[in-house]
Amino acid sequence: MENYRKTSHAIYDIKYHIVWITKYRKIVLTGKIAERAREIIRLVCKNNDVEILAGHMSKDHVHLLLSAPPHISVSKLVQHIKGTTSRKLLMEYKELDKQYWGQHLWARGYFAASSGNVTDEVIIEYIKNQDIEENQKADNFRLDDQI
Repeated sequence: MENYRKTSHAIYDIKYHIVWITKYRKIVLTGKIAERAREIIRLVCKNNDVEILAGHMSKDHVHLLLSAPPHISVSKLVQHIKGTTSRKLLMEYKELDKQYWGQHLWARGYFAASSGNVTDEVIIEYIKNQDIEENQKADNFRLDDQI
């Protein structure tokens, strides 16, 4: 790959395809909640020097293709993203309290695969084709509501 990233002690190209769902697969990632969740995910990734290569926020799950530095494990990265988004969304949107009274927005677990199993282009195409129409915006991290 020609897009190697660098830290002070490493040159790397580590990419993860990560997917997780809302608890009970409830359809809550819509409108302002979805926009805020995307904003929080972008902030968490930026703070951890993680680059979002592609993403899709459906109404009940999230797909991300991320380029992460080697000192961050995929489990810690998902823990940061899911924990921060859950805490902030439940604090900011009181309507979620009725559905998630146990203070857990996301279901336990997640899917993660390195992009070495398939090419990055295949994953990006897969993410882009999640519920897409021809007139979709050219943002690489989309919301279902933008279709």
